[in-house]
Amino acid sequence: MTTTSEAALCSPVASHAISEHAASTVAATLKSLADPLRLRMLSAIASDPRGESCVCDLAELADVSQPTVSHHLKVLKDAGVLVSERRGTWVWYSIDSAARPAVTTLLESFAPAALAPLRDTDAYHGLDDVDEALTHLASSLMSRFPQLSPDAVTGVVRESYAGLARTARITAHLVPLTDRFARQRLSDLTRDRSTGVPQVLFVCVANAGRSQLAAALVNQAARGRVVARSAGASPASAIHPNVRPLLEAIDDCDGAFPKPVTDDAVRAADVVVTMGCGDVCPIIPGVRYEDWAVGDPALASHEGVAAIRDDIAQRVERLVAELV
Repeated sequence: MTTTSEAALCSPVASHAISEHAASTVAATLKSLADPLRLRMLSAIASDPRGESCVCDLAELADVSQPTVSHHLKVLKDAGVLVSERRGTWVWYSIDSAARPAVTTLLESFAPAALAPLRDTDAYHGLDDVDEALTHLASSLMSRFPQLSPDAVTGVVRESYAGLARTARITAHLVPLTDRFARQRLSDLTRDRSTGVPQVLFVCVANAGRSQLAAALVNQAARGRVVARSAGASPASAIHPNVRPLLEAIDDCDGAFPKPVTDDAVRAADVVVTMGCGDVCPIIPGVRYEDWAVGDPALASHEGVAAIRDDIAQRVERLVAELV
C-alpha cells in the first residue's frame, strides 16, 4: 500500500520534459550528425581559418568519392547546420550562423567530454581535508603581496583550490597547484600595466590543449619579453595526451595544468586570445581581443596535431613580433 508521503516523493511532472515535437526535431538533427565523416567535415569547416571549406578540401578527409562527400554535406545542410555558396565549379560550405553556438558546444565541450575517462567522483573531498595547508599557504603569500589585505589573499587561495578541485580526479597534488594558481592570480591583481612587459591570455574550453600550447610557444619565443598565460571556460582534469609530448618538447610540461579563467586574469592581460570557446571572457576596456580559429588537438589525428601545432606557432610568431 502506497502512503501519501510516498506518493508525494514520486510525483514526476511530465510537462517539465522536452516536448514530443522538440524531441523529434532534436533527434533528427542528432541523427544527421551521427556519422564519423560528417563530424570530421563539420570540425574541418568550423576550424578553417577562412571560415569556410571547399568540397575539394573536404574530399581529402577520407578515401571516398566526391559524390559521397557531397551527399554527407547535403545531409548537414538539410539539417540546418551548414550553408553553401557556389563559386565557379566549386561549392563552399560554412557553419550556419544560427547553428554556430550549438556546433561549438558539440565540438568544444561534448566531444572532448565523450572521449575523456570517467571521473572518480570520490576524488574531491572539499576544503575541510586541507584547511590547515591552505591556511599556511595563504600566510606565506601574504608577505609576498603586502599591498593586498590578508582576507583578500586568503580568499584567492581558497577560491583557487575550489576552482581546481571541481575537475580534479586526484587531489594529492592540488595544494602545490593551488600555490601556483594563486600566485598567478595575485600577480594579476597587483600588476602595473605601465611598467610590466606585455601579457597575453589564451582561453579555450578545457585549457588542456590549444591554449596551453599557445602559451608555451609564446613564452619560448618571447624569452621573457612577453608573458603568456592560459585558462579554460570549463577546465579539464589534466593536459590532453596528444598535447603533452608537444609541451615536453618545449620543456614546458611540468608547469602546465588546466585552470579556470578568472576576471583578474582578463583584466591583467594586454591581449586575450580566444580559441573556440565563444564569448566566455568579460569585456574589459583597454584589453585587445582576438579569436583564433584553430583545430582541437584533443580530437585530431597524429598528423592533425602536428598541423595544429604549426598553425599556432605561425600565429604566435606574428603576435610576439607585434608585442615586442
